[in-house]
Amino acid sequence: MEGETPHGPAPDDARASPRGRYLAALALGALGVVYGDIGTSPLYALRECFHGQYAVAPTPANVLGVLSLVFWSLIIVISIKYLVFVMRADNRGQGGILALVALAVPRDMPARGRSWMLALLGLFGASLLYGDGMITPAISVLSAVEGLELAAPALGRAVVPTTVAILIGLFAIQRHGTGRVGAFFGPVMVLWFATLAALGVRGIQHDPGVLVALAPWHAVTFFAHNGLHGFVVLASVFLVVTGGEALYADMGHFGRRPIRLAWFTLVLPALMLNYLGQGALLLEDPAAAASPFYRLAPASLLYPLVALATVATVIASQAVISGAFSLTHQAIQLGYCPRIAVSHTSALESGQIYVGPVNWLLMLASCGLVLGFGSSTQLAAAYGMAVTTDMVITTALLCVVAANRWGWGTAAILLGGALLPIDLAFFGANLSKFLEGGWVSILVAAAGFSVMSTWKRGRRVLRERLEETSLPLELFLPDLETTKLPRVPGAAVFLAGDPQGTPLALLHNVKHNKVLHELNVLLTLATDDVPFVPFEERAQVKPLGHGFFRVVAHHGFMDLPDVPRLLRHVRSAALPIDLEATSYFLGRERLIPSGRSGMARWREWLFSVMSQNAQSATTYFRIPPGQVVELGAQVEL
Repeated sequence: MEGETPHGPAPDDARASPRGRYLAALALGALGVVYGDIGTSPLYALRECFHGQYAVAPTPANVLGVLSLVFWSLIIVISIKYLVFVMRADNRGQGGILALVALAVPRDMPARGRSWMLALLGLFGASLLYGDGMITPAISVLSAVEGLELAAPALGRAVVPTTVAILIGLFAIQRHGTGRVGAFFGPVMVLWFATLAALGVRGIQHDPGVLVALAPWHAVTFFAHNGLHGFVVLASVFLVVTGGEALYADMGHFGRRPIRLAWFTLVLPALMLNYLGQGALLLEDPAAAASPFYRLAPASLLYPLVALATVATVIASQAVISGAFSLTHQAIQLGYCPRIAVSHTSALESGQIYVGPVNWLLMLASCGLVLGFGSSTQLAAAYGMAVTTDMVITTALLCVVAANRWGWGTAAILLGGALLPIDLAFFGANLSKFLEGGWVSILVAAAGFSVMSTWKRGRRVLRERLEETSLPLELFLPDLETTKLPRVPGAAVFLAGDPQGTPLALLHNVKHNKVLHELNVLLTLATDDVPFVPFEERAQVKPLGHGFFRVVAHHGFMDLPDVPRLLRHVRSAALPIDLEATSYFLGRERLIPSGRSGMARWREWLFSVMSQNAQSATTYFRIPPGQVVELGAQVEL
């Protein structure tokens, strides 16, 4: 059933379906977060079709053909693929490609064959989103600021420095969080979409005959007349749907119904009116192809329009940056990324987080792209490559979910047969621009994929090495009856990756300190393939005798672990743990690359470096540092 997972109903189905003012408020919020990227595409999408190296001449037949492609791309890719089908694949109300991977390839499925390939495919798709996070702020803000050059040609030299300054300011404020400005996003985007619609209507008045472009045969005729050149232009047409993946990624913030409502009532009509208005302007004045969006506005309103466009692109960039933070947090929890400092920026919204290293890397990359490419036209090639590849992967994983989770059978094959050719056509068109900038996003994705796959594989190898030297708990506990170790007051908590074995830190403590606490907790923190686990359902406590307890705590991949809070929750008469008198024993391994792991030596070295520089378990799990004892060991990979 739609909105359900194997773990029960999704949160947006468990609560009352939003209606009335609440539904309107959620739809307004979706405008600011979900539709920022796709909503700023009119700044550059149609221009790229008729101006530049790969453009077609703005003849009436070509204008009507491109507009027909734009309309049907928005209908098929956004309205049907994402809003109807992809958003069905929710993981307890949450979306995004890692959530989709968790549905398509559960971690209890054997990691081999097709399942392993699907997991790798999804991992590469997630890596592509980092390229999107770099390119979207660069191309969006740059395309908005380029309006200055049209308003005053003398300001042309100021476009790049102004863009870089805005980007630096945008990334600099991320550590303060978006909560205070979040309520500002929706109303500004309402103004933006209203402006798009008004400009479009003004343009359509120049040539109302442009409305015939909605007929699909104009798209067919376009390809018939332009052949291979028309196929290449499809890469520019694709720019109108970039940002579609945000609909799915941000589904958990607003739910399906508000996102769909905002699209069909405001976003889609406003976008099409604007594209049609630009097309009508081109029919009247083909020379306007260099900047059809800004040429729609009266000269007296150019500066206010540039300012509004800049604010809109900053909002669009904010959504992508926040998405990169959420993706990193999910990757950490799912074991694809080393621990990195994750900070809450809101006391009320758990989803509002800040990841410093990711923020500054994105800032350097975005500014570097602006300085290196110099114009939004040059950046367009790099932009499309990342998103088209991600959309192909999303469709492939969606078909697996439809077949395995929804039981669609033949219908899943038909779904793939209908959607994949369209995705592959866009991908093939963008592939032609690989050398002109498309390689950038693929290079970024390859680097991210290498890091995440190496970390995942390295952690598995490390776990195997530790298990080789571990002692089964059923052998360790009986020894306590014959070995009279001194018991000291208080409690000891040993973090254990294996919920069955004896923690290495416990063995080292007994071997070197020859002492045990009165109360000993073997704590395993497991991440489930769901976004959130209700706090009251997280922990299972099992008495083991001899003053030992096994605690297995489950978190979702969007939860932030807090060990003291967890122990406070499980404290009882049977487990009378005093948190003020508790010591936490953690293992810290020094990794030595040896070639035994089966990984390439450079991957062993990379895993070792990442392990050494990962955030400490003390900080990540919010353990009081004054109560931590670390016991180290050397491990050969």
